[in-house]
Amino acid sequence: MADRFVYQCTLRWSDQDAYGHVNNARFLTLYEEARVALMFTGARAQGVDSFADGVVIRRHEIDYLRPVDYALSRATAEAAPTVRIELWVEQIRAASFTIGYEMYDDDLLVSRARSVLVPFDLTRQLPRRLSDAERRFLLGYAPNGGPA
Repeated sequence: MADRFVYQCTLRWSDQDAYGHVNNARFLTLYEEARVALMFTGARAQGVDSFADGVVIRRHEIDYLRPVDYALSRATAEAAPTVRIELWVEQIRAASFTIGYEMYDDDLLVSRARSVLVPFDLTRQLPRRLSDAERRFLLGYAPNGGPA
C-alpha cells in the first residue's frame, strides 16, 4: 500500500472569502473531508468499519504557507476548482493516532497540518483503544512501514 492517501478535494463557492481566496477556516473543513475519505471510505474498502463508530479530534494545527485563489477562471462548466490533499499517519499510540496532511494547489504546496485523533465509544462516551484491524490499516499509511 502507498504511504500516502491522496484526495482530490473540490472547492465550493462558499469556501472563498471577500478577497477571492479560500478562507483560512475552510482549510480545516477541506482537511476534514480528506480525513473522512481515508477513515470511512478507505478503511471500509479494506474491511475496517469501526472508525465510523466514533473518532474524536483532540488537537488540530495548521500552517498556512500560501493563499489558495478560488480562481473561478480555473472552473469549467463540468468541474469546480480542486486542491490535492495528501495524508499519512505520523504516530500511532494505544488510544490515539496522528494524521499529517499537505495541501497542494496544482503542484504548489499551500498548507501543512496535523490532527491528533482518539477512537471514541459513542455509547459509553469514553475514549477507547485502537483495535488490531484499525492499527493495521493505519500502518499502511505510515512512512517506512510504521511511525516512530
